[in-house]
Amino acid sequence: MTHESGINRETVPKVGRNFRIQWEPAQDAYVLLYPEGMVKLNQSAGEILKRCDGAANVGDIVADLESTFNAQGLEGDVIRFIELAVQQKWVE
Repeated sequence: MTHESGINRETVPKVGRNFRIQWEPAQDAYVLLYPEGMVKLNQSAGEILKRCDGAANVGDIVADLESTFNAQGLEGDVIRFIELAVQQKWVE
């Protein structure tokens, strides 16, 4: 399943070099830090982005999320989020 963006199960996403993801206890959420500020991520976004390590492909990320959260059918949502993250330059 390839989307217009070209992102598919074989794509290996990596958090962009100007960004860093970390758990922020004060926010009770994952945040994406960058030189100009910070983005507070919802739970789904945090779980996906923390797996964008430049080693796992989208298929691996989907399988890990489905296993971790006992869910099925997450591939479309994960790909759509990664497409958005690429547009925002959060992921390369």
